Amino acid sequence: MKCTAVRSTLALVVGALAAPAGAQVPDSTTARDTTVFRVEGIRVQAVRPVTTVGGASAIEVTLDSLLLPAAATTEEVLRELPMLHIRTNSRGEAEVTVRGSESRQVAVLFDGVPLTLGWDARTDVSILPAGAVQEVTVVRGLSSILHGPNVLGGVVEMNVGTAGVMPTRSSVSVSVGGDSEGGFGATAVGERPFHTDGGEGAVRAGVGYRDTPGFPLPGGVAEPVPSDGLRLNTDTRNVNGFLSLRYASDGGAWTSVSAASFDAERGIAGELGAEEPRLWRYPDMTRTVVAASGGTGFHDTPWGRGDLEMSLGYDAGTTVIDSYATRAYDQVVETEEGDDRTTTLRILGDHTLGSRGDLRGAFTLADIHHTSTVEGASDRFQQRLMSLAGETLWQLVDEPVGALDGLRLSLGAAWDRGTTPRTAGRESLGTLDDWGGRVGLSALFDEGNTLVHAGLSRRGRFPALRESYSEALNRFVPNPDLAPEHLVSFEGGVTTRLGRGEVQIVGFRNALDGAIRRVTLEGGKRMRINSDELRSTGLEVLASRSFGAWEVGGDVLLQDVVLTDPGAAASVEPENMPERAGRAWVRFPLLAGIDARAEAEYTGSQFCQDPDSGSDVKLSGGTWLNAALSKVFTLAPSRNLGRRVEARVSASNLGDTALYDQCGLPRAGRLLQFQLRVF
Repeated sequence: MKCTAVRSTLALVVGALAAPAGAQVPDSTTARDTTVFRVEGIRVQAVRPVTTVGGASAIEVTLDSLLLPAAATTEEVLRELPMLHIRTNSRGEAEVTVRGSESRQVAVLFDGVPLTLGWDARTDVSILPAGAVQEVTVVRGLSSILHGPNVLGGVVEMNVGTAGVMPTRSSVSVSVGGDSEGGFGATAVGERPFHTDGGEGAVRAGVGYRDTPGFPLPGGVAEPVPSDGLRLNTDTRNVNGFLSLRYASDGGAWTSVSAASFDAERGIAGELGAEEPRLWRYPDMTRTVVAASGGTGFHDTPWGRGDLEMSLGYDAGTTVIDSYATRAYDQVVETEEGDDRTTTLRILGDHTLGSRGDLRGAFTLADIHHTSTVEGASDRFQQRLMSLAGETLWQLVDEPVGALDGLRLSLGAAWDRGTTPRTAGRESLGTLDDWGGRVGLSALFDEGNTLVHAGLSRRGRFPALRESYSEALNRFVPNPDLAPEHLVSFEGGVTTRLGRGEVQIVGFRNALDGAIRRVTLEGGKRMRINSDELRSTGLEVLASRSFGAWEVGGDVLLQDVVLTDPGAAASVEPENMPERAGRAWVRFPLLAGIDARAEAEYTGSQFCQDPDSGSDVKLSGGTWLNAALSKVFTLAPSRNLGRRVEARVSASNLGDTALYDQCGLPRAGRLLQFQLRVF
């Protein structure tokens, strides 16, 4: 595996460049918080519910509070979060779905750069390193119309250079860990604040390395060829690094630059029981993401107060896929090389409307390029996506009126456009236009202890280039006649503080018109088509409470997902969408300062498509039991290097339960991990 050095030079104009709304918190004496309306927390905990002003439920988490291995991937972060369904597909990619949505409907943002705008319109979070990320916010609905095009069913915001408050001191943290199968990982992260006559800033940088020989087979599952107890062809190596810089002037202007890069090699598990499984390996995968942003900060104007922000994003990656003749993986029969380049521009303005309102507008432009090379012949594709959106926020009640402590209303509308200038000689999708709209309401009661919210939205998504044109090494039939999807979504819920605990209860209903899904044709090839409708209705419950030094919590998802499809399809069930899921956990102290955590994670039954016939197959559900023991040791005071050491031993899937993400693709069996972290 080769390591790729990435050099990026970006010129920033302070006052003209910007990040997503809310990335830089303005001075509390001069501006109001118009982004988040929440029940304030009462203690530090791993995951806590918040609710945005748009009337969409959300959760937020800092990575330091999660039980993650050294050199963790974004998949491992998201699997720790409630209400998200993470599954591995037949390409070995980990997909994120929310509320019965498809993974291409969930936006994944890196400091505001949409990683899900590209050739495939989704992000493989299983190889995306998490070392650069400081905090993650997950919105399970549509909280704002300003996120840009193709954002339908949720938003995962990974904040790197735009997260949190400036550090007060220099520090270095180092993590080293391994597992019972011989896997090894290490990361090192440092940060240093600095001050100038006109402001303050901070620099963060880090490197990581991960080498995994494969994941263990669960109980009762065997490979068709000898594999030493490991899932065949699931080894991974990943080298990564990041650098971020933030600076805020005393006058309110600010800039932020973040860059992250990785180089990886990985195998892809072939579907068990399939006559013609994908026998693929990725001998080389690289990706570099750069986000440069900045803003003027809030200043007086002739009409009130406002600011202007701008962000530039560059997302570049290369992928090499080798297809093999047998499960011995010793004879390459075909190779495909992919080269991706996506550039995004986002401009956002915010201005007050009197003393109670705000008007916000955003312009987003994405230019997507993909080159596919097979046997020396190259095909070039290009897609341009554009979104123009406006949103107004109103504080209808800002002082207590009886039991009501506050009331906020959000209204927004967007116009989106997509074009495909290059289609490698195939029929173009042409110019597609669509509109979006939303309304949200949030109300505070009981001296700020209870928040009630509701939101209604409509948004469209244009087909990705890969959905319309990819042949996937002769496994798919292109379909340039794919039409856009349209999602109408409603949610309503309550978040409340009860003593030393918090509870969030949310009901939702989604109707996705023209849902794009894959079907199997005669002869075994696959194609993506538009279904009539995918409808999901459900209930989410998230709760946590402390009892002295003990903490308990859990979450439950109950949903009914119904697919209405053309009669010609062999599959009539929604694929990979369990209708029951949840977890319960407890954290408590043991002797000698050892902290313990136990967790039960349940995934209900779901349907998948047989890899040969395309017919529906029901996958049984089951429960994972996980546990961890950790202890923190205090070292002698140090100027910069970490002052504490955490030693942790954890076990996942203690019962060695076989759970399937997709037909023929079981999740890992029992795995023991250990880690030392100096911080």
